[in-house]
Amino acid sequence: MKVVAFERQAQGTGASRRMRRAGKVPGIVYGGEQPPQLIELDHNALFHALKKEQFHSSVLDLTVGEQQSKVLLKAFQVHPFKVHQVLHVDFLRIAADRKISMKVPLHFKGAEESPAVKLDGAMISHVASELEISCLPNDLPEFLEVDLSKLRKGQSLHVSDLALPAGLTVVTHGAENPVIATVLSLGAGEAAAGGEEAAGEASA
Repeated sequence: MKVVAFERQAQGTGASRRMRRAGKVPGIVYGGEQPPQLIELDHNALFHALKKEQFHSSVLDLTVGEQQSKVLLKAFQVHPFKVHQVLHVDFLRIAADRKISMKVPLHFKGAEESPAVKLDGAMISHVASELEISCLPNDLPEFLEVDLSKLRKGQSLHVSDLALPAGLTVVTHGAENPVIATVLSLGAGEAAAGGEEAAGEASA
């Protein structure tokens, strides 16, 4: 994704307030061998970009004047009450030959085709919605697809079960083999309630 920004000269709380009233968002670009650079972005363009999953988990092409950089979105701040107002944004410069760590969303598929759901009427709970990945910038995926179609009653899907693309490593922060999804069996009470409801409908 491409991001267009402008170099920011004014600093301080007062300058930031004036900038926001003018429909701009103050920001900063840091990292690499260059010094931090103050920038400003169009508020509406940034607000709509932040709604896209890709903006949070992809390498971004940032243009500031005639300068172009590969960056990652590292942080952003929104107004505590005016939820549609972005107050500040941080970008991190990256190098093509240096590994990065980034949280990548999980896209689940195949639950309805799984034996757990299809044959046993169980439910599959998504324990994690994202994973932190370490890789070179060019190998960073927008998301990871998780296939649930083979899960059976009583089973769970772990990080080690994922078929990761080449060059990717999951950062687990000490957890040996975290659970990604697990099968939840319906309790006897729920099953009985379901049967009573069905019987009531039949008698009606």
